[in-house]
Amino acid sequence: QVQLVESGGGLVQPGRSLRLSCAASGSIFSIADMGWYRQAPGEERELVAHISSSGSTNYADSVKGRFTISRDNTKNTVYLQMNNLKPEDTAEYYCNAQWMVREEGFGSWGQGIQVTVSS
Repeated sequence: QVQLVESGGGLVQPGRSLRLSCAASGSIFSIADMGWYRQAPGEERELVAHISSSGSTNYADSVKGRFTISRDNTKNTVYLQMNNLKPEDTAEYYCNAQWMVREEGFGSWGQGIQVTVSS
């Protein structure tokens, strides 16, 4: 079982930055597609940013130009750099990993970390 542990959340003022980290256990990280999702109270969980095992990225329209996802396969860690944060970015952020082994799909979620953007 792959464990994902998020860190770096907290309370920040609008316009400021935060960087989330997600450290993965196990040996599958380099073959896994990684994603950051978020869920605000009363809302559905939504994809924020995604990075494939080969490094291709895509973003939700609401964060394009402000958030950057990256990965360091030597550290089994994926990052989400969040700049120019807005109150509407307030949510619980979750790290997700998806990978294939012999044509069978697997996935894992982190426990989530709170990001609050408020003055």
